[in-house]
Amino acid sequence: MRDGTPVTLYCFAHAGAGVSGFAHWRGLTGPGVVTAPLLLPGRESRRREPRATTRDELLAALLGPLADELADGRPYAFYGHSLGGVVAHTLARALVDRGLPAPELLAVGASPAPHTVPVRQDDDITDERLLRFVADLGAAPGGALADPGSVWHRSVLPVLRDDLVLAAALRTAALTDPAPGPLPVPVLAVGGRDDPVVHAAALDGWARWTTGRFVRRTVPGDHFFVRGPHAPRLIGRACRVVRRTRLVPGLISGGQL
Repeated sequence: MRDGTPVTLYCFAHAGAGVSGFAHWRGLTGPGVVTAPLLLPGRESRRREPRATTRDELLAALLGPLADELADGRPYAFYGHSLGGVVAHTLARALVDRGLPAPELLAVGASPAPHTVPVRQDDDITDERLLRFVADLGAAPGGALADPGSVWHRSVLPVLRDDLVLAAALRTAALTDPAPGPLPVPVLAVGGRDDPVVHAAALDGWARWTTGRFVRRTVPGDHFFVRGPHAPRLIGRACRVVRRTRLVPGLISGGQL
């Protein structure tokens, strides 16, 4: 890692979302960190592209361009929120398997470790199940948006459905990959204090997926704490530790993060 080179923080959003939720991160991660949200196909500016529902489709959409960006050896880190956590892990695994430098830090938020979620193949996810899912997260729409046939139903539910299929596929692949095992990457797992669905035990499970240092932190907020100020400040501080210490094993301690 070159002295003075900022850490590029690639961010991956939760199911059903694009990257607009990371817009405020640029002003909150602090000095020495360049926030770079990566958009999955099928939403926002990539809405006309087919959505990825398998590991191979995800890698086809993101891995090549990302590998090209990282060919210059720049220091970088990943942050993935909910679905984005397993997306980030999948990309980190693929980059390492390609012989490219691993991220200096893998940070996940509101994202259970792959082995802590029952593996299921979701071939037909009904609208009713999707609505229960968003209700459990405290994200169900109100008013006119709650009506069947509303803009929310037509635009959000199809993306959310495919993203849940993708999440199941990535967790399955993580457990059955031909070269499974922990990554040589320190992991920071972040949970929301009032998250109704992802609890400490599921976050602690990420310790199994790294040969480096594992740290868990809790921030104010519910499952969508990514929208507040606490997560970007925490992740930005972690990236500065990465930059300063080059993450020699053991140097991320409870006091430093």
